[in-house]
Amino acid sequence: MRQFCIIFILTLSLAVSSTAQDKHFTQFYATPMNLNPALTGGFNGTYRFSMIYRDQWRQAAGSAFSSFAGALDLRFPVGINQSRARDAAAVGLMFDTDRVNSVGFGSTGMHFFGAFHKSLDNRSKQYLSAGIQMGLNQRNINISQLTFEDQFNGSTGYTGVTNEVLPTENSFPFADMSVGINYSFSPSSKAGLYVGAAMHHIFEPEISYYFDRRARSSELGTDQLYRRYTAHISSKFPVSNRVSLLPRAVASLQGSHIELNGGTSARIGIGEFQASAVHFGGWVRPLSTETGGINLETAILMVGFETDNVLFGLSYDLSLSAVQATGTGQGVFEFSIAYLGNYDNELVLCPKF
Repeated sequence: MRQFCIIFILTLSLAVSSTAQDKHFTQFYATPMNLNPALTGGFNGTYRFSMIYRDQWRQAAGSAFSSFAGALDLRFPVGINQSRARDAAAVGLMFDTDRVNSVGFGSTGMHFFGAFHKSLDNRSKQYLSAGIQMGLNQRNINISQLTFEDQFNGSTGYTGVTNEVLPTENSFPFADMSVGINYSFSPSSKAGLYVGAAMHHIFEPEISYYFDRRARSSELGTDQLYRRYTAHISSKFPVSNRVSLLPRAVASLQGSHIELNGGTSARIGIGEFQASAVHFGGWVRPLSTETGGINLETAILMVGFETDNVLFGLSYDLSLSAVQATGTGQGVFEFSIAYLGNYDNELVLCPKF
């Protein structure tokens, strides 16, 4: 309990100090609740603490577009015979922030999760899970940091007065909700198949700064956050006594935009009992284009390390788009860390890493 309290306070302090769009992480497997609420409590233990930090477009934007998420979820058995640990319920809490310092834009979110994991056989090798997420988000922007072409005085800088119509409010909250399901089949601790789907932003909240939330209207039109539909599949299978492969794929549809993400990583066990392991792998990310085609946008490299119940991951996104062709050397770094409390290697609801 002391470790639990320390971890919770650390998560809260980091989220608040990071002052804060749709959350986007390359290491989607390192933020499972963000991927699908049904994955809340989908781990081999009683609680899980995780953090992930993303740093991107530092040169192009003048400063980094940074994203952070910290989460804590707990899983506990339910039913009459809890000692057999068949069915399980879970609750979770996540804080996340996005920030672009160069224009003073940021968003902060606090989300609550709940899930139920139903065992489909007597040996707990198959589970059907359902989950829900409800949260509150806050968006803000520092209008004084914005400059426009008509402010340029012709010689010394952007000191003139703009004729742009600026919003009267620079901060607003909105509620959000997501649901998801997931199926897992794990014949052993070294093999498994995991398939799930989720629907995010169910009520398509209004996110325009110009929207009058009292009158429920806007003279400049509305800007709703489209629903996002996500489907994911992953598996784990051994190729030798020490090496396992973990292929993964995710597809997301939001409005007219499609994002795909697929690849594989390898786990190489270390030591006599393989309690530690190194991971390395690669993914590609195709995106839909304005003309309706699909363009290969990003190549991703990942390395990771696990020791007992602690997991570390580091990834780098190499842009293959026109932005990269400008020679600005853009790339995206992500770092993740997770801790699994009271780790149990016999119950496998989703991949450990």
